[in-house]
Amino acid sequence: MPKIAFLGAGNMASAFVEGLLGQKAAAPADLICYGGADTTAATLAARTGIAAAGTLEALTIDFDTLLVAFKPQHLAEADPRFADWTAGKLVVSILAGKRLSSLNRAFPRARNVVRTMPNTPGQIGAGITAWCSRDPLSDADRANVKTLLDALGQSVEVPENDLDAVTGLSGSGPAYVFEFAAALRDAGVAAGLTRAAAEKLAVETLLGSARLLARKAIEPETLRDQVTSPNGTTYAGLQRLKAGDFRGLIRETVLAATARSKELSKDS
Repeated sequence: MPKIAFLGAGNMASAFVEGLLGQKAAAPADLICYGGADTTAATLAARTGIAAAGTLEALTIDFDTLLVAFKPQHLAEADPRFADWTAGKLVVSILAGKRLSSLNRAFPRARNVVRTMPNTPGQIGAGITAWCSRDPLSDADRANVKTLLDALGQSVEVPENDLDAVTGLSGSGPAYVFEFAAALRDAGVAAGLTRAAAEKLAVETLLGSARLLARKAIEPETLRDQVTSPNGTTYAGLQRLKAGDFRGLIRETVLAATARSKELSKDS
């Protein structure tokens, strides 16, 4: 794996580092991070054995790929010297809402720029990341991007115009799942269970159902029907979901997040 510099050392940068090291796709000597004035870089370096740069100049002395992982609003304030520092380098961004056009203005001489939309399960290697690139990737850069993104889980290439919808679905999606888990827990309590029992049952039901869906690789409706007996308990519950237009609510949820992503990326 070519040497990677991490501009930012927060949760997602940490997930990349730990995933790469855990999969033995990179060695600590191949990775360096910079976290600005806070202690995140030092903490990450102490935990993983990678280098922590004390200055931006030190970060960019020897690297092939720059992973941009600071707060999106800081892109406009990025050191203008990055235009020169990233000349001929591969730049990979995880900045939500920052379009390739904006990234290209900040890193105009990069050999290529890749925009990604990861999600929070990537922190444990169970994420899904959608991505697109400014220009067609060389075979070597495509392999490097895949290795980098595989550190968080799975990845899928999409046109940039699809990334707002990706944000609404998988980027924000974990929050919807967590909310559903909380709703199941609370419903279990309402039905008479203790909070602890209801929470364990809700979490394990979601986890097991997701695993079954992924392993069977069939339509979720098919698995739903396998659980549902005519006029049985599951049927009664599903009828209540249908009456409340559950699917319509989820559709509107994803569309609302997608619309907001479009608003935020208009000038990005």
